[in-house]
Amino acid sequence: MKIEPFLLERWMTRHETHVKYDIAESGILPLSAQDLLNFEPPETRAATLESLLQLPLGYSEARGTVALRDALAATYTQVTAEQMLVTTGAIEANYLLFHELLEPGDHVIAPYPAYQQLYSVPKAIGCEVSLWSVGPETSYQYDVDHLETMITPKTKLIVVNTPHNPTGAMLSPEAAARVYALAERVGAWVLGDEAYRWLAVPNGAPFARPMIEHGPRGISVGTLSKPYGLPGLRIGWMAAPPEIIQRCWGLRDYITLSPGKLNDALACLALRHHDRIVARNHDIIQTNLAVAQHWIDARRDYLSWTAPRGGLLALLKYDLPVASLELADTLALDHSVMLAPGSAFGYEHHLRLGVGQRPDIFAAGLTEAGRCFDAIRAR
Repeated sequence: MKIEPFLLERWMTRHETHVKYDIAESGILPLSAQDLLNFEPPETRAATLESLLQLPLGYSEARGTVALRDALAATYTQVTAEQMLVTTGAIEANYLLFHELLEPGDHVIAPYPAYQQLYSVPKAIGCEVSLWSVGPETSYQYDVDHLETMITPKTKLIVVNTPHNPTGAMLSPEAAARVYALAERVGAWVLGDEAYRWLAVPNGAPFARPMIEHGPRGISVGTLSKPYGLPGLRIGWMAAPPEIIQRCWGLRDYITLSPGKLNDALACLALRHHDRIVARNHDIIQTNLAVAQHWIDARRDYLSWTAPRGGLLALLKYDLPVASLELADTLALDHSVMLAPGSAFGYEHHLRLGVGQRPDIFAAGLTEAGRCFDAIRAR
């Protein structure tokens, strides 16, 4: 299979380990192993640490341990461990599903702009891919009326991503139910990329139910990377009908085989403290959104955005005489600030901003970015 370059990932690997102020980061501020242990009650903390230290680092259960799959299944309504497959991040879950659900010539509908995997992998398989716009032209909203006109008898899969990367758009509960009904009418699957599940914003939009809960044609993909601040664990999953799980498990035998055993154990620990992690996230998001809005308001003659309705991301539109890739490279190389180029998502004169960073770093990064913009305007 030949596939086009993953533009965002190639750009990020050039800069993400070198900059001081990563405010393009797509997830919430990462937790440490010590942070997870500190969530434990004091009387059990030592025993929890000892159990992790004594864990044999052999192969783990290929599907993910029963304990982890049970914990993940419990985050849905009427889903069992047999409907769960633990994967190496959400990216592997999506990759497996595309290869098991799709054949060359199938019709796929995917959001655009989006995380490039969601449309590039189906294209590489040989599918006909229609792009469902969620960009500036739709005011960063999902237009389900337009989706209905895109569906054909050949439509095999509809991909939704809510909250949406990179715009922060949300599919409402009513709209999600309608998307599922439209797909079911033609026998299509609906893949819900729910990487930003649980990341609500102050005064944001309500979350739709996970797609697995809508019916037998619904599949949900999740991850601990974005909402839990644990990207280094590389723990994602799919929630799907058992026969789809079995097929994806069979393909996964040829790729990554199983999750890391220690990663699995740390994931179980994190899920025990879901409510505390969500509360921590809320404080970070609330602080950074207010700082970002103030910063943008002070530059409204050349900056604008639609704040995220959920999740952590938004596109920042700028009126400066420089292309987004050049501007993003200048920010990274000369100012040690990461803001992702809008060209990686197909939108020029935009930068992707993430509001999940540590608040002091986030504020300092915006200040430094402002200096860069001021220098360009002065020229």
